[in-house]
Parts: sequence; structure tokens; C-alpha cells
Amino acid sequence: MSPALPSPLRSVGFRWLMLYRICTLLSYQVVAVTVGWHVYEITHSTLSLGLVGLAEVLPYFCVAPFSGYLVDHLPRRRLGAAACTLLAVNAGVLALIASGTLATQGTWPIYLAVAVGGAGRSFLGPIYNALFARVLQREQFPTGASMGSVVFQMGLVLGPALGGVLVGAFGKSLSYAAATVVALAAAGTLLAMPVTEPARTLQRGPIFASIAEGARFVAGNQIMLGAMALDMFSVLLGGAVSMLPAFIKDILHQGPEALGILRAAPAIGSIVIALWLTRHPLQRHAGRVLLLAVAAFGACTIAFALSRHLWLSCTLLVLYGMCDGVSVVMRSTIMQLVTPDEMRGRVSSINGIFVSSSNELGAFYDGVMARLLGLIPAMVLGGFVTLGVVGATAKLAPRLRRLDLRELQ
Repeated sequence: MSPALPSPLRSVGFRWLMLYRICTLLSYQVVAVTVGWHVYEITHSTLSLGLVGLAEVLPYFCVAPFSGYLVDHLPRRRLGAAACTLLAVNAGVLALIASGTLATQGTWPIYLAVAVGGAGRSFLGPIYNALFARVLQREQFPTGASMGSVVFQMGLVLGPALGGVLVGAFGKSLSYAAATVVALAAAGTLLAMPVTEPARTLQRGPIFASIAEGARFVAGNQIMLGAMALDMFSVLLGGAVSMLPAFIKDILHQGPEALGILRAAPAIGSIVIALWLTRHPLQRHAGRVLLLAVAAFGACTIAFALSRHLWLSCTLLVLYGMCDGVSVVMRSTIMQLVTPDEMRGRVSSINGIFVSSSNELGAFYDGVMARLLGLIPAMVLGGFVTLGVVGATAKLAPRLRRLDLRELQ
């Protein structure tokens, strides 16, 4: 980036966008920590933890293609505010369930509420990415993506920590209620954001043809598709975070406060690397750095599975997060640089499907594997599979391996 180019933080719209992002992340992460503890407290089953991820990802997959289309064709701020309101309603219902005000039996009402939240969450990423391109100059995208990653990871640090403290000190109901308030704050932030939106030029073609156009765009770009697939398969097969409630209780023998600490640890690592990347954006050899970072991510998963000490586990998850942070910044930068403005909603929704595949569907996969193999063997196997994914990507996506980000600017 040119030395004379102003910092993204000098843009008022960018600052409001970052506030929106941190509020949505805090709300979602507080709910995620509380739901995990809530379900495991009832069932004591790793499979039940995995079903939480499945309950969220299935409606996300169903809604995401249409959410991207709507973001490209409707006022983005009002659409995002409606999605944030849906998250608030979801968290409020969970608060009523946890307090006993809403009488339920078993865990199915919790899964149903999580499913509604998953549908609402499918709009958040496309809204963010579409507005990102409206508040920054193109030359600011790499630095802005790194700053956005810092804010994203701050939410992943503060949200789990806040959720763990609220559950441990005040109970599940108050934790859910706090998430409700923050989601409503995110909706208000979007409505107040000073940003111009492109003129609405609704396409006359069928909605499915428009969605397919976005899918073809992603499939035809080896660099974008390779980065998305690498992130998806590595986290889906080698992730460790979804099984933390079981790991805390059964291996480390700790409480919900320790769960909050370990959930926050990967985000701390990601913040460190994202801050470094704001001062030293990846340019030359960016593809090689990405592949090495994901390989190290797999190695950290193996080491974490074998740890039996809280602070060693925490340190390994910090390193795990640093490696994942490189992938997050790279994927976001590539997507912003190569996507036309009129397709940002649809392309972002496809990216969101990849991300949710790696996180929520990965949580279900982790639960099933832990049930079949045992918690520790499943984590170790996942780490080794991640190393295999890196090797396959390096071979099948040579343009990604040789990537120099200056070629995209």
C-alpha cells in the first residue's frame, strides 16, 4: 500500500462497520459458549455437542444462497438490521428456556432455537463484505481486511470469555439475555452507519440463475476456490474448538471459566498475527505462507490433543489461532480484491457456506468421530488429515501455491 494512503480507520463508515462486526460476534459467541455448556450439562454427550453444530449449519446452508442474492438486490443496512433482530429473538428464546419460563423437555427446543439463529447468521457475512467495499478504497483492502480480522478475533476472544464468566457467575439465562442486548445494538449500528449504497437495479432473470452466476464465478477462480477449500477442509477435519466442553470436563477437569479461556485462546493468537499483518501485509510468497500456516495448524491440533495441562493447552491454542489467522486474512483479502461489487453478496454467501462447513458442520463431524474413536484419537487423526489436505491443495491448486497478492491489486 502507498505510504500516502490514509488508514482505513480514518473512514467513519469503516469504524461503524467494525462496531457492527464486534457486536454481532459478541452476541453469537456468547450464545455459542452458553449453548455448548447448556447441552453438555443436560446430556454429557459429545455427539449432542456435535448436533449443535449440525442444527445451525443445515438452515444456514439452505438460506445462504438466497441471502447473498438479497444482499445484492435489497438495501443492505436494513436487511442486516433485520437479521440482527432475528439473532436477538433467538437469544431471547434461549434465555426463557434456560430460566424455565418457557417450559420444555429435552434438548430439541435448544436445537430449534440454534437453527433459527443459523438462518439469521447467513446474512451477516454478506452484509459485512458488501459494505466493506463501500467504505474503503480498493488500495486499502489488504490493510482493511487485516483490521477487520483483528476485530473479528477480538470478538472471538471477548465473546467466549464473557460467555464463560456470565454462565459461571450468573447462570445461563443472564448470559443469553446479554447476547440479546448486544444483537439489538448491532442492528442499531447498521441503521446509523453513514454509507452510500449502490443504486438498486433488480435483475429480471430467475433468482436461481443469479445464484448460479455467483457459484460459477467462484468455481472459475482457482485462487479463491483453493483458499476457501483449504480453509474448509482443514478446520472441518482438524478443528479442536467444538469439543472443548468435553475436553474441559473429562480431560482437564475444569469448569466453565476454563472453557471461556480456552475458547478465547485461538482468537488471541489470531489477533496477534492480524495486527502484525496490518503493518506487514502479505505480498510475495503469500500462497506458500498460507500453506505452511495451515500445516502448522494441523500440528498444533495434534499437540493439543496430547496435552494434559490447562496452560499448555491454552498456549497451543494460541499458536493454533495464529496459524488460522493467516488463512482468515488471506481468504478475506483475495475475496475483496477479485469480486465485482455487484456480486459481493452472492460470492460472500458462498464463502460463508465454506466457513460454516468448516465450523458448524465440522462440529458435527468432530462429535461423530469422538463418539466412534474416542475424544483424543479423533483429534489426533484430524490433525494428520489436515497435513494431508495441505499437500493435496499444494498439488491441485498451483496458482494458489505461487500466489503473489500484488498480481491481484
